[in-house]
Amino acid sequence: MKTNRKTLEERTDEIALGKLFVVVWEQKITVIVVSLIFAFAASIYAISIPNQYTATVVLAPSQSESGGLSGALGQLGGLASLAGVNIGSNESSEAQIAQQIMISWDFIDKFIRKNKLEKEIYAVDGWDSESNLLVLNERLYDVANKSWAIKDNDILRAPTSWELYKAFREMLNVVEDKKTGLVSVSIEYYSPLLAKAWLDMYLKSINIHMQQRQIVKVTRNIAYLEKQIEKTSIAEMQGVFYTIIEGQIKSKMLAEASPDYAFATVNPSMVPEEKSQPQRALLVILCAIFGAILSLAWVLIKYSLEVRSS
Repeated sequence: MKTNRKTLEERTDEIALGKLFVVVWEQKITVIVVSLIFAFAASIYAISIPNQYTATVVLAPSQSESGGLSGALGQLGGLASLAGVNIGSNESSEAQIAQQIMISWDFIDKFIRKNKLEKEIYAVDGWDSESNLLVLNERLYDVANKSWAIKDNDILRAPTSWELYKAFREMLNVVEDKKTGLVSVSIEYYSPLLAKAWLDMYLKSINIHMQQRQIVKVTRNIAYLEKQIEKTSIAEMQGVFYTIIEGQIKSKMLAEASPDYAFATVNPSMVPEEKSQPQRALLVILCAIFGAILSLAWVLIKYSLEVRSS
């Protein structure tokens, strides 16, 4: 009895599935037409999206080795700590610090304003490859008057620091390979020439920033140690201080002589020749699939309503 009931249920399910297949097959023209409409609309939209190009550089941390001040004065670490000077293994974390600074609001804001990139970053929505000219969004920037046209409560204003930061962060990508320690930095922009130029400028800026940061830190340590020498009359401690100062001076000289203080280039940036986005073919395919799914759902819902009403 149970076997017969199970067989009957299976046959009922097969009949229901068969009916659904027949319904879908009868409405295949509708499904195809809707899919084509979605694909056509996606094609029009994809064509209107300007190309963007990504310039990429691969970097190696320049200060990742332990052969610096901490390695040379490891035996004096305890005395130096008592003196108030940290000469631990901070050199190994310079690359991590640099990566955090690279994506910080303050550093990016200073980079944009120093190089006067506000207009190019915030008010551009395309690039003419034939004339090599950027296409400005006139709703954001008045080309004729050379002034910002962003409306905020009927008041024209320039983009804020936060708006510029967000716009640049969408272009910038910083990724570290945990296995190798190499860092990949890329900038995506409408103009491949500017993408490469900005990337090179950006890397130069972070190296200069980290270099100056180290020089300031070492100079402060030297000044502090010299004051400690004046305060103590113990010859052994004075000798320790002079030894640490010697190491700090060497560290300062090394920083001043290292243009690539934070990162050394492993794979330099090149002007990209192929666009990174948009992926127009993928966009059209996904929209066509979405249209097919939507039309199938409409067909099945319509059939279900008809069955219930009958």
